[in-house]
Amino acid sequence: MKPGIGDHYEGKCKNGFANGKGIATGIDKYEGQFIKGLPQGSGTYNWADGSAYTGEWLEGLRHGIGKYIFSNYGNDSIQDGLWLNDEYKGGKPDKPNVNYNYGVERYNFKKNPSRSNRVLIDLFQNGVRNNKTSNLLLSTSSGEDITYGNLMGYDNVIFPVTIKITYTTTNKLKTGSVNVRFEFVIYEPGDWKVELYN
Repeated sequence: MKPGIGDHYEGKCKNGFANGKGIATGIDKYEGQFIKGLPQGSGTYNWADGSAYTGEWLEGLRHGIGKYIFSNYGNDSIQDGLWLNDEYKGGKPDKPNVNYNYGVERYNFKKNPSRSNRVLIDLFQNGVRNNKTSNLLLSTSSGEDITYGNLMGYDNVIFPVTIKITYTTTNKLKTGSVNVRFEFVIYEPGDWKVELYN
């Protein structure tokens, strides 16, 4: 538990640690999600000096999108935007954007709580993983090729990143083939998973 909130805890636990939703108090107060005793996920931290942060956390540090309100020489100040490893990096980045889509019925962008800067792509058809693709090509504006189980993509990505994917697959009725082309941009640093459904 972080020193400022380690006196009292109410909420879910696992293996003796705060894990899940809870409230921790000490000289400060935190209400939100925990993993292994530390704020992780979304939550609000109120410091004894009156400052407060509401947003995303990772391993007890402000990490992701959040708003910090504090006093600066007697005036209220706000830092609202992107935080990495407890440091404010600027305004909120744009949401992921699809530049081109042919053959993808729907798609999801999911950001995982992690310090990694990577983008992994998962292909689906009719609700299950699509293992029947050919002519698969991926290209990126930054990063190194990575395969993680059934997922493929790029590690050590510098954001914003533009990724293009093309492949051939059968249509949903398996009566013909579709040449898929999908291009997207992700602006916010993080560990992303992109799901494409044909």
